[in-house]
Amino acid sequence: MIKASVQKAINDQIRKEFYSYYLYLSMAAYFESINLRGFAHWMRVQAKEEQEHAMKFFEYIIERQGEVVLEAIDAPTAKWKSPIDVFEGAYNHERMVTESIHKIVDLAESEKDHATSVFLQWFVKEQVEEEGSANDILQKLKLIGSENSAVFVLDVELGKRASK
Repeated sequence: MIKASVQKAINDQIRKEFYSYYLYLSMAAYFESINLRGFAHWMRVQAKEEQEHAMKFFEYIIERQGEVVLEAIDAPTAKWKSPIDVFEGAYNHERMVTESIHKIVDLAESEKDHATSVFLQWFVKEQVEEEGSANDILQKLKLIGSENSAVFVLDVELGKRASK
């Protein structure tokens, strides 16, 4: 059975993962509004991954005979200045998610909850990838600057992203 403190932290993480889902959908909507459909596609794939992450945590609590408590999800930001602004937001958001997961790892270790510690290692590795992919696109956008033709080339590249 899962300890109450760990269960509470994971329930909070479920909320954060669903917020991430909303955030990336909002970013996809922004890219649709400026006719960057490849960027929008990339964000939709990202949103789907975040939803899957939330469900992994959801299923884990159930598997440990815990109680899932779904909390209110705040509305995400809906306005951005530019694609760079969006990916700076995405990168910073992923860094916050990483920090949140690390805190749950620390809690699980302090509670001697070895099963949760092992379960969380997948998320620790996943966050390295999440931060890396957002930062990779951010750095490309910074190199591109205001060169519209290069943004369109990147749009085509991002449109090819496949779901995991």
